[in-house]
This record gives sequence, structure tokens and C-alpha cells, in this order.
Amino acid sequence: MLSDIDIKTRSQIEFIDITSQVQGVIDKSGIKEGVCSVYVPHTTAAVTINENADPDVIRDIITRLNEIVPLNGNYRHTEGNSAAHIKSSIIGASESVFIKDGRLILGTWQSIFFCEFDGPRSRRVFIKLITQ
Repeated sequence: MLSDIDIKTRSQIEFIDITSQVQGVIDKSGIKEGVCSVYVPHTTAAVTINENADPDVIRDIITRLNEIVPLNGNYRHTEGNSAAHIKSSIIGASESVFIKDGRLILGTWQSIFFCEFDGPRSRRVFIKLITQ
């Protein structure tokens, strides 16, 4: 089963917790066991799994990514968003999470985050549910 969710970002760089939206797709499907693949079809965005309890974790990730890949660098790409392309490649375009008893198997403090690096924009995230 393939589904998608729409996301509107508000900032140039932001991480948005999409765990509840992904879980909602699973709930609607009725799937109890399997794998949930989350894919971002954008070259300046990404998806990751990380801590949801302390917002400073996400702030620290963004701060360090900005230090490693500054917005203004000696980039040749003429659109002015090379940093976003590089950050997207570092984080990655997909994540897979197991499903058990109809729920995503995530650690106590884990969430699925959509990562915007070239916003604000309207984005899509695809969710593929694979049953056993």
C-alpha cells in the first residue's frame, strides 16, 4: 500500500515531527505486522529518526549541519541552494521502521522527522506499507 502526506514548511531549515501522520496511515490501513518505508522525493529535503523529548537535540543537529555545510559557501550551483542539496544527501531520503501490533516500533524517545533545508515550501512524503 502506497500513501502520501503533504507538508508545508515555514522556515528555510526545520525538522517537523511526522510520526503521528505516518502512524495515521498505518491505522487507516489496518496492517498489524510489516515494514513502513518513509521516502522524501525532494533533493533539498530529507527524513531521519531521532530524539523527540528534548528540542535541543534537533537544534544541535541543525546547528552542526549549518557549521559543516554553511549556507554561503564557494558553491558552483547557480540556484543558491547547494547547502540544502548537501544536507539532504548527508541525512538521506528514506527510513524504514518495523510495524508490530499495528504500531511503529520506535524507541521511547524516537520520532520520524521530515527535514527541510530549502524552505519554506510545500512538500510530499511517501509511505509504503509492506505486510508479511
